[in-house]
Amino acid sequence: MDTLLTAEIAANSPRYRRRSSTFIDGVHDVPDEKTSPMAPAQLYSTMSGRLFHSGRIAIVLVGLPARGKTHISVSLCRYLQWLGVKTRVFHLGDYRRATMGPGADVPDDYFFINASAASVMLRQKILKRCREDIYGWLNHENGQVAIYDAVNPLANGRRSLAKEFAKHDVQTLFLESYVTDDKILQENARSVKISSPDFIGMDPDDAARLYLKRIDMKIPYFETMEETDLNYVKMINAGERISYNNVSFGYLSHRIVFYLMNLHIKSRHTFFARAGTSSQEDSYKLDAHLSEEGVDYAKKMSETLLQHREAERAALIAEGGSDAPLKPLIVWTSTRKRTVETAEYLKNKDFKVRQRSQMSQLNPGVCEKLSENAIRRIYPEEVQLHEKDPYHHRYPRAESYHDLAVRLEPIILELEREQNDLLIIAHESVLRVLYGYLMACDAMSIPTLKFPRNEIIEIIPASYQNEAKRIVIPDIEPNIIPGSPEDIRIPVAPSGFVSPMSGSGIGTPAEPVIATFALSPLSKETIAPLTATNSIAKETSSDIPPSSPPRKPENPLSRD
Repeated sequence: MDTLLTAEIAANSPRYRRRSSTFIDGVHDVPDEKTSPMAPAQLYSTMSGRLFHSGRIAIVLVGLPARGKTHISVSLCRYLQWLGVKTRVFHLGDYRRATMGPGADVPDDYFFINASAASVMLRQKILKRCREDIYGWLNHENGQVAIYDAVNPLANGRRSLAKEFAKHDVQTLFLESYVTDDKILQENARSVKISSPDFIGMDPDDAARLYLKRIDMKIPYFETMEETDLNYVKMINAGERISYNNVSFGYLSHRIVFYLMNLHIKSRHTFFARAGTSSQEDSYKLDAHLSEEGVDYAKKMSETLLQHREAERAALIAEGGSDAPLKPLIVWTSTRKRTVETAEYLKNKDFKVRQRSQMSQLNPGVCEKLSENAIRRIYPEEVQLHEKDPYHHRYPRAESYHDLAVRLEPIILELEREQNDLLIIAHESVLRVLYGYLMACDAMSIPTLKFPRNEIIEIIPASYQNEAKRIVIPDIEPNIIPGSPEDIRIPVAPSGFVSPMSGSGIGTPAEPVIATFALSPLSKETIAPLTATNSIAKETSSDIPPSSPPRKPENPLSRD
Protein backbone atom coordinates (compact mmCIF):
# COMPACT_ATOMS: atom_id res chain seq x y z
CA MET A 1 0.00 0.00 0.00
CA ASP A 2 2.16 2.85 -1.27
CA THR A 3 -0.42 5.39 -2.39
CA LEU A 4 -2.91 6.90 0.04
CA LEU A 5 -5.37 9.35 -1.43
CA THR A 6 -7.16 10.78 1.58
CA ALA A 7 -6.39 12.03 5.05
CA GLU A 8 -8.88 9.49 6.44
CA ILE A 9 -6.91 6.56 5.01
CA ALA A 10 -3.67 8.08 6.25
CA ALA A 11 -5.18 8.38 9.72
CA ASN A 12 -5.82 4.65 9.78
CA SER A 13 -2.34 3.77 8.47
CA PRO A 14 0.02 6.23 10.16
CA ARG A 15 3.17 4.36 9.14
CA TYR A 16 2.35 5.22 5.53
CA ARG A 17 1.94 8.76 4.31
CA ARG A 18 -0.56 9.57 1.59
CA ARG A 19 0.04 11.11 -1.77
CA SER A 20 -2.27 14.08 -2.19
CA SER A 21 -5.20 14.07 -4.56
CA THR A 22 -5.46 16.96 -6.97
CA PHE A 23 -7.38 19.23 -4.61
CA ILE A 24 -5.61 18.55 -1.28
CA ASP A 25 -2.16 19.91 -0.52
CA GLY A 26 0.93 17.70 -0.34
CA VAL A 27 2.21 18.56 3.13
CA HIS A 28 1.82 14.94 4.29
CA ASP A 29 3.23 13.40 1.10
CA VAL A 30 6.41 11.40 0.90
CA PRO A 31 8.63 13.53 -1.40
CA ASP A 32 10.17 11.90 -4.45
CA GLU A 33 13.78 13.03 -4.05
CA LYS A 34 14.79 11.53 -7.42
CA THR A 35 12.56 13.88 -9.41
CA SER A 36 12.71 16.83 -7.00
CA PRO A 37 15.96 16.70 -5.01
CA MET A 38 15.64 20.23 -3.62
CA ALA A 39 12.71 22.08 -2.09
CA PRO A 40 11.31 25.24 -3.74
CA ALA A 41 13.14 27.76 -1.48
CA GLN A 42 16.12 25.56 -0.53
CA LEU A 43 19.42 27.48 -0.74
CA TYR A 44 21.89 24.58 -0.57
CA SER A 45 22.06 20.83 -0.04
CA THR A 46 24.19 18.49 2.07
CA MET A 47 25.09 14.82 1.90
CA SER A 48 23.03 14.06 5.02
CA GLY A 49 20.08 16.15 3.86
CA ARG A 50 20.19 18.20 7.08
CA LEU A 51 20.52 21.97 6.79
CA PHE A 52 21.75 24.88 8.92
CA HIS A 53 24.10 22.55 10.87
CA SER A 54 21.25 22.08 13.31
CA GLY A 55 21.27 18.35 13.89
CA ARG A 56 17.95 16.70 14.63
CA ILE A 57 15.08 18.46 16.37
CA ALA A 58 11.83 17.18 17.87
CA ILE A 59 9.15 19.87 18.08
CA VAL A 60 6.68 18.71 20.73
CA LEU A 61 3.22 20.31 20.70
CA VAL A 62 1.54 21.09 24.03
CA GLY A 63 -2.07 22.10 24.60
CA LEU A 64 -5.64 20.95 25.10
CA PRO A 65 -7.83 20.01 22.09
CA ALA A 66 -9.44 22.84 20.07
CA ARG A 67 -6.37 25.07 20.67
CA GLY A 68 -5.10 24.87 17.08
CA LYS A 69 -2.17 22.50 17.70
CA THR A 70 -2.70 20.51 14.50
CA HIS A 71 -3.07 23.68 12.43
CA ILE A 72 0.16 25.06 13.89
CA SER A 73 2.10 21.81 13.39
CA VAL A 74 0.98 21.41 9.76
CA SER A 75 1.66 25.09 8.92
CA LEU A 76 5.13 24.88 10.48
CA CYS A 77 5.83 21.66 8.58
CA ARG A 78 4.78 23.31 5.31
CA TYR A 79 7.13 26.26 5.89
CA LEU A 80 10.13 24.13 6.88
CA GLN A 81 9.60 21.81 3.91
CA TRP A 82 9.51 24.89 1.67
CA LEU A 83 12.95 25.87 3.01
CA GLY A 84 14.26 22.36 2.34
CA VAL A 85 14.31 21.17 5.95
CA LYS A 86 13.27 17.50 5.98
CA THR A 87 10.22 17.69 8.23
CA ARG A 88 7.35 15.36 9.04
CA VAL A 89 4.34 15.65 11.36
CA PHE A 90 3.38 12.75 13.60
CA HIS A 91 -0.21 13.21 14.79
CA LEU A 92 -0.78 11.06 17.89
CA GLY A 93 -4.51 11.16 17.16
CA ASP A 94 -3.85 9.26 13.91
CA TYR A 95 -2.13 6.51 15.87
CA ARG A 96 -4.91 6.39 18.45
CA ARG A 97 -7.57 5.97 15.73
CA ALA A 98 -5.47 3.37 13.91
CA THR A 99 -4.98 1.37 17.12
CA MET A 100 -8.56 1.52 18.35
CA GLY A 101 -10.30 1.22 14.99
CA PRO A 102 -12.79 3.52 13.25
CA GLY A 103 -15.51 5.10 15.37
CA ALA A 104 -14.08 3.99 18.73
CA ASP A 105 -13.62 6.57 21.47
CA VAL A 106 -10.99 6.59 24.19
CA PRO A 107 -11.93 5.32 27.67
CA ASP A 108 -13.25 7.99 30.03
CA ASP A 109 -10.13 7.78 32.20
CA TYR A 110 -7.66 7.68 29.28
CA PHE A 111 -6.05 11.06 30.18
CA PHE A 112 -6.36 10.68 33.97
CA ILE A 113 -3.25 10.45 36.18
CA ASN A 114 -4.78 7.54 38.10
CA ALA A 115 -6.12 5.78 34.98
CA SER A 116 -7.06 2.11 35.01
CA ALA A 117 -4.51 -0.51 34.00
CA ALA A 118 -6.31 -1.09 30.69
CA SER A 119 -6.18 2.63 29.82
CA VAL A 120 -2.50 2.87 30.78
CA MET A 121 -1.63 -0.13 28.58
CA LEU A 122 -3.59 1.33 25.67
CA ARG A 123 -1.87 4.67 26.13
CA GLN A 124 1.59 3.09 26.16
CA LYS A 125 0.83 0.99 23.08
CA ILE A 126 -0.21 4.06 21.09
CA LEU A 127 2.77 6.12 22.28
CA LYS A 128 5.18 3.30 21.43
CA ARG A 129 3.98 3.04 17.84
CA CYS A 130 4.20 6.79 17.32
CA ARG A 131 7.68 7.17 18.82
CA GLU A 132 9.01 4.18 16.88
CA ASP A 133 8.01 5.98 13.69
CA ILE A 134 9.61 9.24 14.92
CA TYR A 135 12.94 7.52 15.61
CA GLY A 136 12.71 5.61 12.34
CA TRP A 137 12.22 8.89 10.47
CA LEU A 138 15.10 10.65 12.22
CA ASN A 139 17.56 7.73 12.28
CA HIS A 140 16.93 5.84 9.06
CA GLU A 141 15.37 8.36 6.65
CA ASN A 142 17.70 11.29 7.40
CA GLY A 143 14.85 13.34 8.80
CA GLN A 144 15.82 16.59 10.50
CA VAL A 145 12.65 17.85 12.21
CA ALA A 146 9.96 15.59 13.68
CA ILE A 147 6.82 17.42 14.84
CA TYR A 148 5.02 15.46 17.58
CA ASP A 149 1.38 16.59 17.70
CA ALA A 150 -0.16 15.53 21.04
CA VAL A 151 -1.66 17.01 24.24
CA ASN A 152 1.39 16.42 26.52
CA PRO A 153 -0.45 17.91 29.53
CA LEU A 154 1.93 17.35 32.47
CA ALA A 155 5.30 18.94 33.28
CA ASN A 156 6.84 15.67 34.51
CA GLY A 157 5.83 13.90 31.33
CA ARG A 158 7.40 16.66 29.23
CA ARG A 159 10.67 16.46 31.17
CA SER A 160 10.75 12.68 30.70
CA LEU A 161 10.11 13.13 26.97
CA ALA A 162 12.98 15.64 26.65
CA LYS A 163 15.34 13.21 28.43
CA GLU A 164 14.26 10.36 26.16
CA PHE A 165 14.92 12.41 23.01
CA ALA A 166 18.28 13.55 24.41
CA LYS A 167 19.36 9.89 24.75
CA HIS A 168 18.87 9.60 20.98
CA ASP A 169 20.85 12.82 20.36
CA VAL A 170 17.70 14.75 19.43
CA GLN A 171 17.14 18.34 20.59
CA THR A 172 13.67 19.13 21.93
CA LEU A 173 11.66 22.30 21.42
CA PHE A 174 8.24 22.42 23.08
CA LEU A 175 5.53 24.49 21.43
CA GLU A 176 2.38 25.29 23.41
CA SER A 177 -0.83 26.80 22.08
CA TYR A 178 -2.44 28.46 25.08
CA VAL A 179 -5.90 30.00 24.58
CA THR A 180 -7.87 32.11 27.06
CA ASP A 181 -10.09 33.89 24.53
CA ASP A 182 -13.54 32.22 24.53
CA LYS A 183 -14.25 33.46 20.97
CA ILE A 184 -11.23 31.61 19.61
CA LEU A 185 -12.15 28.46 21.55
CA GLN A 186 -15.73 28.57 20.26
CA GLU A 187 -14.59 29.08 16.66
CA ASN A 188 -12.03 26.26 16.85
CA ALA A 189 -14.48 23.87 18.51
CA ARG A 190 -17.13 24.72 15.92
CA SER A 191 -14.80 24.08 13.00
CA VAL A 192 -13.47 20.82 14.51
CA LYS A 193 -16.62 19.15 15.78
CA ILE A 194 -19.62 20.38 13.80
CA SER A 195 -19.47 17.32 11.50
CA SER A 196 -19.25 14.79 14.37
CA PRO A 197 -22.21 12.37 14.66
CA ASP A 198 -22.45 13.31 18.35
CA PHE A 199 -23.62 16.80 17.44
CA ILE A 200 -25.98 16.23 14.49
CA GLY A 201 -28.99 18.56 14.68
CA MET A 202 -27.55 20.67 17.49
CA ASP A 203 -27.11 24.41 17.41
CA PRO A 204 -23.44 25.08 16.48
CA ASP A 205 -22.81 27.22 19.56
CA ASP A 206 -24.37 24.61 21.86
CA ALA A 207 -22.32 21.87 20.17
CA ALA A 208 -19.12 23.86 20.68
CA ARG A 209 -19.88 24.45 24.37
CA LEU A 210 -20.65 20.75 24.90
CA TYR A 211 -17.42 19.74 23.17
CA LEU A 212 -15.33 22.08 25.35
CA LYS A 213 -17.11 20.76 28.47
CA ARG A 214 -16.19 17.20 27.43
CA ILE A 215 -12.56 18.27 27.11
CA ASP A 216 -12.56 19.63 30.67
CA MET A 217 -14.08 16.37 31.94
CA LYS A 218 -11.76 14.03 30.03
CA ILE A 219 -8.54 15.98 30.58
CA PRO A 220 -8.90 17.42 34.10
CA TYR A 221 -5.15 17.77 34.67
CA PHE A 222 -3.24 20.22 32.50
CA GLU A 223 -0.15 22.25 33.39
CA THR A 224 0.88 25.10 31.16
CA MET A 225 4.56 25.40 30.15
CA GLU A 226 6.65 27.04 32.89
CA GLU A 227 9.65 24.67 33.02
CA THR A 228 12.77 26.85 33.11
CA ASP A 229 15.00 23.88 32.23
CA LEU A 230 13.31 23.20 28.86
CA ASN A 231 13.30 24.99 25.50
CA TYR A 232 9.77 26.14 24.78
CA VAL A 233 7.69 28.62 22.84
CA LYS A 234 4.23 29.58 24.10
CA MET A 235 1.73 31.03 21.61
CA ILE A 236 -1.02 32.83 23.51
CA ASN A 237 -4.45 33.38 21.93
CA ALA A 238 -3.54 32.37 18.37
CA GLY A 239 -0.41 34.50 18.12
CA GLU A 240 -1.70 37.54 20.02
CA ARG A 241 1.35 37.18 22.25
CA ILE A 242 4.40 34.90 22.22
CA SER A 243 6.80 34.04 25.04
CA TYR A 244 9.72 31.65 24.93
CA ASN A 245 12.34 30.13 27.16
CA ASN A 246 15.69 29.88 25.43
CA VAL A 247 17.95 27.32 27.03
CA SER A 248 19.90 26.19 23.96
CA PHE A 249 18.31 27.56 20.80
CA GLY A 250 20.26 27.12 17.56
CA TYR A 251 19.81 28.90 14.24
CA LEU A 252 16.96 26.70 13.05
CA SER A 253 15.10 27.06 16.35
CA HIS A 254 15.34 30.85 16.04
CA ARG A 255 14.08 30.59 12.47
CA ILE A 256 11.10 28.59 13.75
CA VAL A 257 10.35 31.22 16.40
CA PHE A 258 10.52 33.93 13.73
CA TYR A 259 7.96 32.05 11.62
CA LEU A 260 5.66 31.48 14.59
CA MET A 261 5.63 35.22 15.25
CA ASN A 262 3.89 35.58 11.86
CA LEU A 263 1.45 32.69 12.28
CA HIS A 264 -2.12 32.65 13.53
CA ILE A 265 -4.82 29.97 13.65
CA LYS A 266 -7.81 32.06 12.61
CA SER A 267 -9.55 30.81 9.48
CA ARG A 268 -9.46 32.88 6.29
CA HIS A 269 -9.67 32.14 2.56
CA THR A 270 -7.12 33.10 -0.10
CA PHE A 271 -8.08 33.71 -3.74
CA PHE A 272 -5.74 33.82 -6.77
CA ALA A 273 -6.62 35.65 -9.99
CA ARG A 274 -4.69 36.70 -13.07
CA ALA A 275 -4.38 40.33 -14.10
CA GLY A 276 -6.33 41.46 -17.17
CA THR A 277 -4.78 41.75 -20.62
CA SER A 278 -2.88 44.90 -21.61
CA SER A 279 -3.54 47.38 -24.38
CA GLN A 280 -0.13 46.78 -25.98
CA GLU A 281 2.16 43.80 -26.42
CA ASP A 282 3.05 43.02 -22.84
CA SER A 283 6.66 42.69 -21.80
CA TYR A 284 8.69 42.84 -18.63
CA LYS A 285 10.10 46.31 -19.42
CA LEU A 286 6.97 47.80 -20.98
CA ASP A 287 4.41 48.50 -18.25
CA ALA A 288 1.22 48.80 -20.30
CA HIS A 289 -2.31 49.74 -19.25
CA LEU A 290 -5.30 47.41 -19.40
CA SER A 291 -7.05 46.91 -22.72
CA GLU A 292 -10.85 47.15 -23.06
CA GLU A 293 -10.97 43.37 -22.80
CA GLY A 294 -8.85 43.60 -19.66
CA VAL A 295 -11.21 46.13 -18.05
CA ASP A 296 -14.19 43.89 -18.88
CA TYR A 297 -12.36 40.89 -17.40
CA ALA A 298 -11.57 42.81 -14.20
CA LYS A 299 -15.26 43.65 -13.71
CA LYS A 300 -16.46 40.07 -14.36
CA MET A 301 -13.78 38.56 -12.16
CA SER A 302 -14.59 40.91 -9.27
CA GLU A 303 -18.36 40.39 -9.51
CA THR A 304 -17.94 36.61 -9.67
CA LEU A 305 -15.78 36.63 -6.55
CA LEU A 306 -18.18 38.82 -4.57
CA GLN A 307 -21.16 36.65 -5.59
CA HIS A 308 -19.23 33.51 -4.64
CA ARG A 309 -18.44 34.81 -1.15
CA GLU A 310 -22.09 35.69 -0.53
CA ALA A 311 -23.22 32.30 -1.85
CA GLU A 312 -20.74 30.50 0.43
CA ARG A 313 -21.99 32.43 3.46
CA ALA A 314 -25.63 31.65 2.59
CA ALA A 315 -24.79 27.95 2.21
CA LEU A 316 -23.00 27.95 5.59
CA ILE A 317 -26.00 29.52 7.32
CA ALA A 318 -28.34 27.01 5.64
CA GLU A 319 -26.22 24.17 7.07
CA GLY A 320 -26.57 25.55 10.58
CA GLY A 321 -23.31 27.50 10.65
CA SER A 322 -22.62 30.94 12.05
CA ASP A 323 -24.51 33.91 10.59
CA ALA A 324 -21.60 36.26 11.29
CA PRO A 325 -20.86 38.81 8.53
CA LEU A 326 -18.21 38.04 5.96
CA LYS A 327 -14.63 38.80 6.85
CA PRO A 328 -13.18 41.89 5.15
CA LEU A 329 -11.59 41.20 1.76
CA ILE A 330 -8.09 42.59 1.24
CA VAL A 331 -6.62 42.81 -2.29
CA TRP A 332 -2.90 42.50 -3.03
CA THR A 333 -1.39 43.41 -6.39
CA SER A 334 2.08 44.00 -7.75
CA THR A 335 3.11 47.54 -8.67
CA ARG A 336 2.63 46.95 -12.40
CA LYS A 337 -0.18 48.92 -14.05
CA ARG A 338 -2.17 45.92 -15.27
CA THR A 339 -2.48 44.35 -11.83
CA VAL A 340 -3.24 47.69 -10.17
CA GLU A 341 -5.93 48.50 -12.75
CA THR A 342 -7.44 45.02 -12.48
CA ALA A 343 -8.12 45.80 -8.81
CA GLU A 344 -9.70 49.22 -9.56
CA TYR A 345 -13.25 47.80 -9.68
CA LEU A 346 -12.91 46.48 -6.13
CA LYS A 347 -11.12 49.60 -4.96
CA ASN A 348 -14.08 51.70 -6.17
CA LYS A 349 -16.30 49.51 -3.98
CA ASP A 350 -14.19 50.51 -0.95
CA PHE A 351 -12.18 47.29 -0.67
CA LYS A 352 -8.67 47.88 0.61
CA VAL A 353 -6.00 47.39 -2.11
CA ARG A 354 -2.29 47.09 -1.31
CA GLN A 355 0.60 47.04 -3.76
CA ARG A 356 3.56 44.70 -3.23
CA SER A 357 6.71 45.36 -5.23
CA GLN A 358 8.05 41.84 -4.53
CA MET A 359 5.13 40.41 -6.52
CA SER A 360 6.46 41.55 -9.90
CA GLN A 361 6.60 38.82 -12.53
CA LEU A 362 9.58 36.63 -13.35
CA ASN A 363 12.37 38.59 -15.10
CA PRO A 364 12.95 36.92 -18.53
CA GLY A 365 16.36 38.57 -19.09
CA VAL A 366 17.83 38.75 -22.60
CA CYS A 367 15.25 36.31 -23.98
CA GLU A 368 12.32 38.68 -23.53
CA LYS A 369 11.73 39.71 -27.14
CA LEU A 370 13.00 36.50 -28.74
CA SER A 371 10.75 33.89 -30.29
CA GLU A 372 10.96 30.28 -29.20
CA ASN A 373 12.85 29.35 -32.37
CA ALA A 374 15.33 32.19 -31.85
CA ILE A 375 15.99 31.11 -28.27
CA ARG A 376 16.73 27.57 -29.44
CA ARG A 377 19.07 28.85 -32.15
CA ILE A 378 20.99 31.42 -30.09
CA TYR A 379 21.08 29.62 -26.72
CA PRO A 380 20.96 25.86 -27.44
CA GLU A 381 22.94 24.98 -24.29
CA GLU A 382 20.65 27.10 -22.13
CA VAL A 383 17.61 25.39 -23.64
CA GLN A 384 19.01 21.96 -22.74
CA LEU A 385 19.71 23.07 -19.16
CA HIS A 386 16.23 24.56 -18.89
CA GLU A 387 14.56 21.37 -20.10
CA LYS A 388 16.44 19.38 -17.44
CA ASP A 389 15.51 21.72 -14.59
CA PRO A 390 12.92 24.40 -15.46
CA TYR A 391 12.63 25.44 -11.81
CA HIS A 392 16.26 26.30 -10.97
CA HIS A 393 17.61 27.21 -14.41
CA ARG A 394 17.87 30.86 -15.36
CA TYR A 395 18.50 32.27 -18.82
CA PRO A 396 21.17 35.01 -19.18
CA ARG A 397 20.30 38.05 -17.05
CA ALA A 398 17.02 36.40 -16.07
CA GLU A 399 15.43 35.04 -12.91
CA SER A 400 14.66 31.40 -12.20
CA TYR A 401 11.58 30.24 -10.34
CA HIS A 402 13.90 29.54 -7.41
CA ASP A 403 15.03 33.19 -7.47
CA LEU A 404 11.39 34.24 -7.51
CA ALA A 405 10.58 31.96 -4.54
CA VAL A 406 13.39 33.49 -2.49
CA ARG A 407 12.24 36.99 -3.47
CA LEU A 408 8.69 36.17 -2.37
CA GLU A 409 9.59 34.97 1.14
CA PRO A 410 8.53 38.29 2.78
CA ILE A 411 5.21 37.97 0.94
CA ILE A 412 4.80 34.40 2.22
CA LEU A 413 5.33 35.52 5.81
CA GLU A 414 2.89 38.40 5.31
CA LEU A 415 0.46 35.90 3.81
CA GLU A 416 0.66 33.85 7.00
CA ARG A 417 0.14 36.99 9.09
CA GLU A 418 -2.97 38.19 7.20
CA GLN A 419 -6.18 37.48 9.17
CA ASN A 420 -8.74 38.67 6.60
CA ASP A 421 -9.82 37.03 3.37
CA LEU A 422 -7.27 37.81 0.68
CA LEU A 423 -7.39 38.20 -3.11
CA ILE A 424 -4.01 38.14 -4.88
CA ILE A 425 -3.94 39.57 -8.42
CA ALA A 426 -0.62 38.89 -10.09
CA HIS A 427 1.27 37.48 -13.06
CA GLU A 428 0.99 33.73 -13.52
CA SER A 429 4.61 33.11 -12.50
CA VAL A 430 3.97 34.73 -9.10
CA LEU A 431 0.71 32.80 -8.62
CA ARG A 432 2.55 29.54 -9.36
CA VAL A 433 5.07 30.11 -6.58
CA LEU A 434 2.55 31.29 -3.97
CA TYR A 435 0.18 28.46 -4.82
CA GLY A 436 3.12 26.04 -4.67
CA TYR A 437 3.81 27.18 -1.12
CA LEU A 438 0.24 26.98 0.18
CA MET A 439 -0.41 23.61 -1.47
CA ALA A 440 3.04 22.13 -0.68
CA CYS A 441 3.87 21.40 -4.33
CA ASP A 442 7.28 20.00 -5.17
CA ALA A 443 9.67 22.30 -7.04
CA MET A 444 9.46 20.53 -10.40
CA SER A 445 5.66 20.89 -10.52
CA ILE A 446 5.57 24.65 -9.94
CA PRO A 447 6.65 25.84 -13.44
CA THR A 448 3.90 23.74 -15.05
CA LEU A 449 0.92 24.96 -13.00
CA LYS A 450 -1.59 26.93 -15.06
CA PHE A 451 -3.95 29.72 -14.04
CA PRO A 452 -6.29 30.60 -16.92
CA ARG A 453 -8.12 33.90 -16.77
CA ASN A 454 -11.57 32.33 -16.71
CA GLU A 455 -11.00 30.92 -13.21
CA ILE A 456 -10.35 32.15 -9.69
CA ILE A 457 -8.52 29.70 -7.44
CA GLU A 458 -9.70 29.52 -3.82
CA ILE A 459 -7.45 28.09 -1.09
CA ILE A 460 -9.48 26.83 1.87
CA PRO A 461 -7.48 26.30 5.08
CA ALA A 462 -8.16 23.32 7.32
CA SER A 463 -6.34 21.98 10.34
CA TYR A 464 -4.97 18.87 8.61
CA GLN A 465 -4.30 20.34 5.15
CA ASN A 466 -5.22 23.13 2.76
CA GLU A 467 -7.76 22.44 0.05
CA ALA A 468 -8.29 24.20 -3.28
CA LYS A 469 -11.18 24.66 -5.65
CA ARG A 470 -11.84 26.59 -8.82
CA ILE A 471 -14.43 29.29 -9.37
CA VAL A 472 -15.26 29.67 -13.06
CA ILE A 473 -15.74 33.23 -14.33
CA PRO A 474 -18.54 33.18 -16.93
CA ASP A 475 -18.53 34.86 -20.36
CA ILE A 476 -14.79 35.50 -20.65
CA GLU A 477 -13.45 36.06 -24.18
CA PRO A 478 -11.78 32.79 -25.32
CA ASN A 479 -8.70 34.56 -26.67
CA ILE A 480 -7.67 35.84 -23.23
CA ILE A 481 -8.25 32.58 -21.30
CA PRO A 482 -5.06 30.56 -21.92
CA GLY A 483 -2.32 30.46 -19.34
CA SER A 484 1.31 31.23 -20.09
CA PRO A 485 3.53 28.54 -21.63
CA GLU A 486 5.13 26.67 -18.77
CA ASP A 487 8.58 26.46 -20.34
CA ILE A 488 10.56 26.58 -23.55
CA ARG A 489 8.74 23.67 -25.16
CA ILE A 490 6.26 24.55 -27.91
CA PRO A 491 3.48 23.79 -28.73
CA VAL A 492 1.88 24.42 -25.38
CA ALA A 493 -1.01 22.21 -24.29
CA PRO A 494 -4.43 23.92 -24.22
CA SER A 495 -4.76 25.75 -20.94
CA GLY A 496 -8.38 26.75 -20.51
CA PHE A 497 -8.15 25.03 -17.15
CA VAL A 498 -5.75 24.49 -14.27
CA SER A 499 -4.07 21.26 -15.26
CA PRO A 500 -3.13 18.58 -12.74
CA MET A 501 0.46 17.47 -12.72
CA SER A 502 1.50 13.84 -12.64
CA GLY A 503 3.68 12.74 -9.75
CA SER A 504 3.62 13.40 -6.03
CA GLY A 505 3.24 16.48 -3.93
CA ILE A 506 0.98 18.38 -6.30
CA GLY A 507 -2.12 20.19 -5.26
CA THR A 508 -3.63 21.53 -8.46
CA PRO A 509 -7.32 22.25 -7.85
CA ALA A 510 -9.74 19.87 -9.53
CA GLU A 511 -13.03 20.48 -7.76
CA PRO A 512 -15.57 22.69 -9.57
CA VAL A 513 -17.65 25.18 -7.65
CA ILE A 514 -21.37 24.50 -8.01
CA ALA A 515 -23.34 27.66 -7.42
CA THR A 516 -26.26 29.62 -8.83
CA PHE A 517 -24.23 32.19 -10.73
CA ALA A 518 -23.21 30.20 -13.83
CA LEU A 519 -20.11 28.37 -12.69
CA SER A 520 -19.11 25.63 -15.12
CA PRO A 521 -18.12 22.09 -14.12
CA LEU A 522 -14.76 20.69 -15.11
CA SER A 523 -13.70 18.97 -18.26
CA LYS A 524 -12.87 15.27 -18.03
CA GLU A 525 -9.65 15.92 -19.86
CA THR A 526 -8.62 18.15 -16.98
CA ILE A 527 -8.26 15.11 -14.77
CA ALA A 528 -7.15 12.63 -17.39
CA PRO A 529 -3.58 12.22 -16.03
CA LEU A 530 -4.92 11.05 -12.67
CA THR A 531 -5.00 7.40 -11.73
CA ALA A 532 -8.24 5.47 -11.86
CA THR A 533 -8.24 5.23 -8.07
CA ASN A 534 -9.22 8.88 -7.71
CA SER A 535 -12.96 8.48 -7.31
CA ILE A 536 -13.46 12.22 -7.03
CA ALA A 537 -12.00 12.76 -10.46
CA LYS A 538 -14.40 10.22 -11.97
CA GLU A 539 -17.41 12.24 -10.95
CA THR A 540 -16.51 15.42 -12.85
CA SER A 541 -18.36 16.35 -16.03
CA SER A 542 -17.32 17.68 -19.42
CA ASP A 543 -19.09 20.91 -20.28
CA ILE A 544 -16.11 23.26 -20.44
CA PRO A 545 -15.94 25.43 -23.61
CA PRO A 546 -13.63 24.27 -26.40
CA SER A 547 -10.00 25.27 -26.15
CA SER A 548 -8.89 28.59 -27.60
CA PRO A 549 -7.69 28.95 -31.22
CA PRO A 550 -4.03 28.16 -31.89
CA ARG A 551 -1.53 30.95 -31.28
CA LYS A 552 1.73 31.65 -33.04
CA PRO A 553 4.93 30.57 -31.29
CA GLU A 554 5.99 33.16 -28.76
CA ASN A 555 8.50 33.78 -26.06
CA PRO A 556 7.45 31.54 -23.16
CA LEU A 557 9.34 33.60 -20.59
CA SER A 558 7.78 37.03 -20.99
CA ARG A 559 4.24 36.40 -22.17
CA ASP A 560 1.49 36.87 -19.63
